Order: sequence, then structure tokens, then C-alpha cells
Amino acid sequence: MEGYQEILKSFETRDILNGEIWNDVFTDNPRLKPQIRKILLKIASEFQGYLGDDIFLSDVRFTGSLANYNWSKFSDIDLHCIIDFEQFDPSERELYKELFNLKKTLFNENHNIRVKGYEVELYAEDISEKHVSSGVYSVLFNDWINQPIKKKVNIDKKFFLKKADTMMDRIDNLMIDVKDLDIDTALKKIKDFTDKLKKYRKSGLDKGGELSYENMVFKFLRRNGYLEKLQTFKNELMDRKLSL
Repeated sequence: MEGYQEILKSFETRDILNGEIWNDVFTDNPRLKPQIRKILLKIASEFQGYLGDDIFLSDVRFTGSLANYNWSKFSDIDLHCIIDFEQFDPSERELYKELFNLKKTLFNENHNIRVKGYEVELYAEDISEKHVSSGVYSVLFNDWINQPIKKKVNIDKKFFLKKADTMMDRIDNLMIDVKDLDIDTALKKIKDFTDKLKKYRKSGLDKGGELSYENMVFKFLRRNGYLEKLQTFKNELMDRKLSL
């Protein structure tokens, strides 16, 4: 676990917001830098066109650790394009959600957009979705929706690393266990595990917010490459299934 100390350190809170992204970081009311706001709106506009020219955005919101005091070199810019799904026929709303989720995945996979070195991740979000993040900034209206509060968090490193190590063992064992199964069964077991992992993270966010151990473990797995490792393994199985 010694090699993971840098990742573990990335969960510590900072004294100020990131000065490359925000103005007035030593004041009580930091604001998005004008040039950052301008490029984020331009990116959102491109994404809006990708979703469909007739799609109306209610807002464009910047959230995640770079809109908070727990930013690090592992952070990215989470840019949420807010859509009021009431504009769609009730019978088509689930279909639109699936379509936008697919387009979001394709857009992010096919682009490598960076602002001040940080990767930009686009999302299409229903306006009725509950805010989990404690830092949410409206890029469109240039104001805070949820302004983050700086607070010191004490992480029990031994406890946290034990939970992370347990989850890594589960991923390693899963990949070993499904190797000799038929592909459909193996893919189902991987899906069941990833669904449980998402619920595990969500339960932590619901109970303890972004600095819950469950959410930090999930981010730890993403930052050390374990989630990518599992996804690559899943993709290889799918390729074998579809090959003749």
C-alpha cells in the first residue's frame, strides 16, 4: 500500500479553492475566472449540439472536487448540462435518459478536452435530480448554487486502506472466478458486482456525502486504475462473445 500514499493524500482538504480555476480564492465568495467560464460554456454548447439541436438547457453546472476544497491532481472538471425532462412526452422520458447517457459516454470517450490540465467530463442531468455535491456552481448564471464550506476532515488511514484493500481483493477474485465460466454468465457476474459497487458508493454519498469512506473508496479504485482494469476485462469478454 506504500505506493498509494499519493492517492491517499489527494483526499485531504485544501485551504483554498484551485487558483487556476477561481478568482478571489482568499475571500468568502470565490468566482469562476472569466476565461474559464467562457470556455466551459463553449464546451457545453458543443455538447448540447451533440445531444440534439432542439434540446434546451436549463443550466450548465460545474461540480466535483475542483468546485470544492478537496481538489488534487486527480481531479477533473465535472460539467453538468441540466435538462428539464418535462419538455419531453412522459412516455419518452426514460428513452431520452438512456439516449443522453449513451451520448455522454460516447462524447467523453471520443474527446480529450482539458482546461488548465484538468480533464473535462460532460454529463446530461435531469433538473429534478437531487444535488449530492456540496460544491455546485452555475456556469450559465455565474453564481453558486451550493457554495462549499471549508472543513477539516480526519481520515482514519488504516481503516480506509483496509476497506480499499478489501474491495481490490474482491475485484481480483471476481476476475479469477469468472475466467472459466461461459461468457454470458461471466458478464452477468461482473454487472452484478458493478451494480453493487455503485449502490455502495451511493449509500455513502447519501449518508456521509463526498467524504464518506464509501465514496472515497470508489474514487481510490478509479484513481489507482482498478475500475479501468475491470472495465478492460469486461470489454475483452464482450469482444470474445461477439467474435466468430
